[in-house]
Amino acid sequence: MDVSLIIMWTGFILAGYAVVGNDSIQTLGTFLSSNEDKKWYVLWAFAGSILAVTLLYGWSEYDGDVSYGRLESYAYVEDMGWPYLLPPLVLMLLTRTGIPVSTSFLILTFFKPAGLFDMTMKSILGYALAFCAAIIVWQLVTRWLDKRFINTEMSQSSLRTWTILQWASTGFLWGQWLIQDFANIFVYLPRSLHLSEIIISLVILLTMLAIIFYSKGGNIQKIVKAKTNTTDIRSATFIDFFYGIILLFFKEFSNVPMSTTWVFLGLLAGREIAIRYRLELDEEPTDRGRAPVAYYLGMTLNVVLLILIGYVVYLRDAVDNLVIIIMAVAMVARAAVAYYETAPGKKTLGAAFRNIFSDLGKVTFGLLVSIALVYVMRYLTTGTFMEITGG
Repeated sequence: MDVSLIIMWTGFILAGYAVVGNDSIQTLGTFLSSNEDKKWYVLWAFAGSILAVTLLYGWSEYDGDVSYGRLESYAYVEDMGWPYLLPPLVLMLLTRTGIPVSTSFLILTFFKPAGLFDMTMKSILGYALAFCAAIIVWQLVTRWLDKRFINTEMSQSSLRTWTILQWASTGFLWGQWLIQDFANIFVYLPRSLHLSEIIISLVILLTMLAIIFYSKGGNIQKIVKAKTNTTDIRSATFIDFFYGIILLFFKEFSNVPMSTTWVFLGLLAGREIAIRYRLELDEEPTDRGRAPVAYYLGMTLNVVLLILIGYVVYLRDAVDNLVIIIMAVAMVARAAVAYYETAPGKKTLGAAFRNIFSDLGKVTFGLLVSIALVYVMRYLTTGTFMEITGG
């Protein structure tokens, strides 16, 4: 058998396991946490059927390209050498340690280093957009629903209703995520697959998915469980549906691959700050009177964030880097004001910020690792570190 063919399928298998294993926290993390009483193979059959439908639909609608057009600018490497196995191997190693690195950065930059900047900017936009939308939405959700979720138990009839809603939101999210991240896996295979190749790849992915469900998400699942009330099926439903809406926007936004890990962590970060902010103000209502400037500034920033979100949605693929930077600055400002607004009392958002900074540090570490690996691969394949940005 041709060595390049062996490397191609080996790379696909490693990428499939690494990508699904690392990114399971994004789409399946809350699903696993809130359905721990269900048999693993029941959950696997549900997720596996959606994977199969999404894969086969993309294959039939995009002339054999299951990435839904996201690999159009990534040429297939005919003579793939062993250095191309490095990205999924490193990703598997980092996943085993529980580090939520970006699979897009680690894998796709190997195939097209010149696309790293565009991918980075789109991922930053994804984090900021998810954060800003979540911190506003969950201020309202916490006031109306999350406090009730935390303090009350569900009846059996309510549990059945919320289970149906949560499985529906997970199915919607899982499908949107697959459309984004198929590119990270199928970059190893030809851009137009034959029927035999699609069947083999589907069997491999379903097997990988079964391993993930059997192990209940692995170490990476701890990131989801560390967040406030994510094991509650009602809260999990809101998280999954909201995340799916954001990914749907980016699906229509452009075909540039992005880090869905950054989007997910941005969503969790905004949600965590909003929940703790609202709960702490309720427990320490005097904070508002002792920090009036921060309170009114926070309300003003909420309006600014809404305007920025609307502007980004309006511009869509015309969003430039200046808008992304402005949105990131507004995100940081809103988080800082929330901290100072709750600081006068005994409780603050310090623990939430430490958790968020830890997650950001981990994905940033993954970005630095991916850049370093691109240099290493260039040296191994060409014998030089030069002209790395030339793609």
